[in-house]
Amino acid sequence: MFKPATRLRKFLLPLLAVFALGNTAGVPQRYTLDASASNVSAEVPFFGLASKTARFPRMQGAVTIVPGAPERAVIDVTFDATAIEAPDSVTLARLRGEKFFWVEKYPTIRFVGRSLKLSSPTRGTVAGDLTARGVTRPATLDVTFTADPIAQAGKPVSFSGTTTIDRRQFGMKSYQLIVGNKVDITLKARMLPR
Repeated sequence: MFKPATRLRKFLLPLLAVFALGNTAGVPQRYTLDASASNVSAEVPFFGLASKTARFPRMQGAVTIVPGAPERAVIDVTFDATAIEAPDSVTLARLRGEKFFWVEKYPTIRFVGRSLKLSSPTRGTVAGDLTARGVTRPATLDVTFTADPIAQAGKPVSFSGTTTIDRRQFGMKSYQLIVGNKVDITLKARMLPR
């Protein structure tokens, strides 16, 4: 026959273990993007000899990071495709047109990252989906934070993210003899706590 204290211990210890395991993640840290200090650039080879870079200076978005559970992080950023900038008027007209971003029909580009895998306190990868020109494809951003976002809770943090896509997967198949198919995308953003 068990003593009452032994019975209580046998009941409470498993319960406490479950409670501890279920609470390893901290309080989610939520941020909004500072649009005035954030931008996206897309660089593509041109004639195989040089490159051209387009920029998307307008964006909005939010970031949520969960201490102890980075796999639950969410990065949701929307770019204003109609505000695209290019090095010359001919390139700008083509990029805005139907053969490329077709901004009249698809005015926004969106990246939603649903998992952050950290390799160090300031480096990692974000797996998610990129939607452009009405097409959604998986994309992974290599990210670098200016400071450990967990340790900087409640303070602004900046980060940069890079990825490479194949423009043909998003329906942009024109001018393949002139314009390269691989596009290097760089996102630079400043996160403000909310």
